Amino acid sequence: MTADVALDLRETVVFLAAAGIVLPFMHRLRISPIIGFLGIGLLLGPGGLGRFSGTLPGISYLLITDRAGIAILSELGLVFLLFMIGLELSLDRLWAMRVRVFGLGSIQMIATTVVMAAVLLVIGLTPPAALVVGSALSMSSTAIIMQILTERGAVGSRLGRSALAILLFQDVAVVPVLLMTQAFGNPGGQPVLLDLALAAIKAAVAIAVILVLGRLLLRRLFRMVIATGIRELFLAAVLVTAIGTAVLTEAIGLSLVLGAFLAGLLVSETEYRHQIAVDIEPVKGLLLGVFFVSVGLGIDLDRVATDPLRHLAALIGFVAIKAVLLLVICKIIGFPKSLTIELSLLLAGGSEFVFVVVGLAGAFGLISADTSSLLVVVVGLSMLSAPAVGAITGRLVPRLLSDEKPVQDLPPEKEDGHVVIAGYGRVGRAVGDALHEAGIPFAAVDLDAVTVNGLRKSGIAIHWGNAVQRPLLKRLGTGRAAVLVVTMNDAAAAADVVRVARAEWPELPIFARAHDTQHAKLLLVSGASKVVLLPLEASMQLSEAVLSSVGVSDELTHSIVCTARDRQLAALMQPTNH
Repeated sequence: MTADVALDLRETVVFLAAAGIVLPFMHRLRISPIIGFLGIGLLLGPGGLGRFSGTLPGISYLLITDRAGIAILSELGLVFLLFMIGLELSLDRLWAMRVRVFGLGSIQMIATTVVMAAVLLVIGLTPPAALVVGSALSMSSTAIIMQILTERGAVGSRLGRSALAILLFQDVAVVPVLLMTQAFGNPGGQPVLLDLALAAIKAAVAIAVILVLGRLLLRRLFRMVIATGIRELFLAAVLVTAIGTAVLTEAIGLSLVLGAFLAGLLVSETEYRHQIAVDIEPVKGLLLGVFFVSVGLGIDLDRVATDPLRHLAALIGFVAIKAVLLLVICKIIGFPKSLTIELSLLLAGGSEFVFVVVGLAGAFGLISADTSSLLVVVVGLSMLSAPAVGAITGRLVPRLLSDEKPVQDLPPEKEDGHVVIAGYGRVGRAVGDALHEAGIPFAAVDLDAVTVNGLRKSGIAIHWGNAVQRPLLKRLGTGRAAVLVVTMNDAAAAADVVRVARAEWPELPIFARAHDTQHAKLLLVSGASKVVLLPLEASMQLSEAVLSSVGVSDELTHSIVCTARDRQLAALMQPTNH
């Protein structure tokens, strides 16, 4: 037991050390970190330094060999990725995508399965094996594609939505494909179609139950946890929601990733979605990195070297079939050229699910060991090349088709020119009411969960979270906002928000409320564009009322008050003499 624990800890240290060395280098070169993680898997696996384990002393301490442990962490990475994808959507936005999910997604998978199965029949596979493997080969890697789109900031674009629609259908199809593999591998049971029909009914009932119970219970759970004031407990509740729902769906015969996606959808309906996304992003990033490492570990370069032409031909044929089929489908649907080309190349690679199906098919005797090994290597190489293909197409296609007329799509979730309000107490609420009356959209954030919950029930666009965190401000669209308004009661926290926002967005107008002169000076030094000092404004309003009552003209009154206000605010920035 102790040896096993030591081994796991050693490999964890090796992974973290390799990530700490490779990823900054990749960042400096502006290369996707996915390639870095894949490279770590290749380097530290059996096809890399592992081949020298018998000749170089001590080299075994630098290897990652625990495939089982890596597989478990990889699944957690996929769970958090799909949870985050669900957070970015909502049930309403998903419903708006239903035509794409069940239209574009089903057409792509059926067409690709048919063609792939036909090719596999020609090269000698039996009809059951060809259908099972062809179905798996029609899928693409959700983890890699969504990570590429996330890095490009394109998850909410038309490309991102179209890719997500296809990937979601593929994730739903995981269960029928697994059932079909088991049915063909264990003949003599009930008909395959009956198994699939029962699975579909069970899946529909399970999804409905999860969504209904989640809507009834989830917000109450988070509210109770936040009331304790223990941030670690809140993070634990989030992890239980994501992992627990995934485990539940797997227990009833569905996939882990489908459960995680459903959990994300449920949380996206709450006021906690942005803070949750910020809190679990580092966890998701590391665990997803383990997934990419596992892909690199599974690529046997020695096998490729023994017959490079065969593997190269298989890789090109596999990628070409998927890309051409999707090109034709998108062309028939009427997608613009740029979207068609990018989408087709982005989804041309294989899926990690192929490894599962190929393993099952091999265990059931549906395919030979040689065919299984070839499929694993080809799909692994296609996944390895996906980040580079995505980067190239993302840069070249828009340039080559720069004169293409843009096509309208679903409206974005947020528009430019809104106002972000950090702190929604008495002053923040007054600003929000004024913006509402003027018809100007705004997004507010506050740490008082009770206040946030009550205001959301009345239709206010407010979220729970800590505005000091830069990622949370980004998620609220602060970089695209017309102005940031800071009205937080905590003077130090308000100054921190101003400081963070000014460092990230130098040109952003930042208006802040101050309690006293010391607070006002701190806000101005931190980078606020304009500070409203409440005691000063009260005295200015009183002065204006007095001047008007004794007969001073409105024009002169306004001039005197404005001059006095400017003089006192300017005095705040004067250095203090001791």
